[in-house]
Amino acid sequence: MLDAFTPATPALTLTELARRAGLPLPTAHRRAAELVAWGALERGDDGRYRIGLRLWEVGSLAPRGLGLRELALPIMEDLYEVTHENVQLAVRQGLELVFIERIAGRHAVPVLTRVGGRFALHATGVGLVLLAYAPAEVQEQVLAAPLERYTELTITDPRRLRRCLAEVRRVGYAVSDRQVTMDALSVAAPIRGSDGVVAAISLVVAHDRADPLALAPLVQAAGRVLSRALGTSYRRPPGRVPSPTRSETQ
Repeated sequence: MLDAFTPATPALTLTELARRAGLPLPTAHRRAAELVAWGALERGDDGRYRIGLRLWEVGSLAPRGLGLRELALPIMEDLYEVTHENVQLAVRQGLELVFIERIAGRHAVPVLTRVGGRFALHATGVGLVLLAYAPAEVQEQVLAAPLERYTELTITDPRRLRRCLAEVRRVGYAVSDRQVTMDALSVAAPIRGSDGVVAAISLVVAHDRADPLALAPLVQAAGRVLSRALGTSYRRPPGRVPSPTRSETQ
């Protein structure tokens, strides 16, 4: 029943909820009442059901999101102060990514993401990083499935995507150039934990003012600081030496 709600349909009548959940109306009525009593759902004056705050409280306890967000926010704020661009933090869940934090620039390019939102792995900067360092079986599942096209520049050829992932691993960062919207470019870098890459951080900027070679060192430096905060160190990928962010020099 909870999975029936989406960003496009955040409020549902009992009939809609029953239909989407595939439940008989009496069963849906009984379960909805139980969820309202617990706080997972709320029922408005209009009679429609919405996700309740209790789920947010429980979700905030997820260790993969909570600890990482707390560590990441000061570094993300530093990255924002340096660039005044959108900063995003994401983790992989199955064959998708989940955005667990973001800072939106006041005058930055609009983005389609939201905290808690999911997205495909093959198009965004953070997604390309997470996919590049994912287990081989995950990569093969993504490459074998249809790759959704968001713009005319989205990579939908599995062979080309495979080469792109190899390049991400070689240089240590990913660039998604107008693959999600035609006005945006993102640059992302990995965040490493004791078990390998656990998250990715990115900058999303307007395509017409983007300089990936200048942005990549900043994002990589933020990723290294976060990796050290998670208690691990790793070898810097070959290439240009990144300039530190303000937090890295403190």
